[in-house]
Amino acid sequence: MFRRYIILCVIMFSALTAESGKPFRAAWFSTVANIDWPSKEAVGNTQMQQQEMLSLLDKMQEEGMTAVVFQARPTADALYQSELEPWSVWLTGRQGQNNDIPYDPLEMMVRESHKRGMEIHVWINPYRVTLKDQSIAELSSDHIFRKHREMFWQYAGQWYFEPGLDETRAWLCRVVADIVRRYDIDAIHMDDYFYPYPDHKTQLPDAKCFHAHPRGFDNINDWRRNNVNMAIQELHDTIKSIKPWVDFGISPFGIWRNLSSDSVYGSATSGLQNYDELYADVRLWMEKGWIDYVVPQLYWPIGSQAADHRTLAYWWAKNCFQTRLYIGMAPYQLIDPKQLPAEQYRKKRGSVWAIPNELCRQMRIHDSIPEVKGQVFFSLHHLLDNPLGILDSLRKDFPMTNAIYRNPNKGEGALPLLQSTPLVVPPFHAAESDSDGVYRLTWQ
Repeated sequence: MFRRYIILCVIMFSALTAESGKPFRAAWFSTVANIDWPSKEAVGNTQMQQQEMLSLLDKMQEEGMTAVVFQARPTADALYQSELEPWSVWLTGRQGQNNDIPYDPLEMMVRESHKRGMEIHVWINPYRVTLKDQSIAELSSDHIFRKHREMFWQYAGQWYFEPGLDETRAWLCRVVADIVRRYDIDAIHMDDYFYPYPDHKTQLPDAKCFHAHPRGFDNINDWRRNNVNMAIQELHDTIKSIKPWVDFGISPFGIWRNLSSDSVYGSATSGLQNYDELYADVRLWMEKGWIDYVVPQLYWPIGSQAADHRTLAYWWAKNCFQTRLYIGMAPYQLIDPKQLPAEQYRKKRGSVWAIPNELCRQMRIHDSIPEVKGQVFFSLHHLLDNPLGILDSLRKDFPMTNAIYRNPNKGEGALPLLQSTPLVVPPFHAAESDSDGVYRLTWQ
């Protein structure tokens, strides 16, 4: 019996070791504005929403995806059962409506993703409260905006949390802690929306908060970066204090800084900068170990004068420190004559994005960079629509098996998935102690 136990352990260890080399391949499962799920037709229709979710997850499994990046909090709302924030308008048709909704979308997403052998990464937006076409009149009566108006400001037609307030960070940590405690998730994920993308006609309305709470800073830009730095560190600490094995990942805009702004660490690019315009010092977060993985959105083609894909892939590889590096890919950019009206296609057909296999060319570059561990595609429906046959090319040139992805850097306490259905241990019993005082477990 003891020999059988040793053999079983060797088999399980071998399987897990082999799995740790499996590439990471995921897609952003967008809910904001009903981009991927639920469809506009399914808003408010529970049965249709569930059918659509299962269908999309089945397709992801068929394509060998290893993770789902599910947008559960797009605008300080919830696509899950929450006592803190209201139901999302993109789920119910009206924010906060149908508080007796008969299922929990996130619980279903976790269960069904794991059943298919995929990780579930919960994607939240930290500061955004409305989109440009939304009015605060549409916010639910129990939204935190209604209770603490002083925590928010408007910029370029949208409403945001004030990042400079301690109360904002405390609220973010409370929301994330609630998700991490109650759901068997694999990661918390945030994308590129920190401070809003700049509208050069309007100044950020945070001077009053800066003067009231300078925290020792005399430069407002440094203060803004510090606001975001503190939020990232506190969110990291919150997650790890509850479940150390749950990852914290960020998908930033693809340029940290240009060489013209930072001659030591900048990239040979000339685009908008995380550090200077979005106040997101992603390089610092990686250096400090505050995030477990990073997915820079490298949505430019190879050869772009402003931001060459190859140049940026190597920059992130050089500067990711011990942070796992995946690359954000842009199937939404592909221009397919079968999916565009003829007039639109004629205007765009000279673009590199009209050339088949641009994404595969990029992935071959990634294969040559040891630090790149996989890709994440934006967004799910753009990928599943198979523009320019991208899915056919992926199946042929970058095939994925249905084996379970196992995050090689999970902390102690994680229970790695061994198969696509829950592992059930048969009944067992402990025998009496042998003469050497050792107890042994046996089972059928």
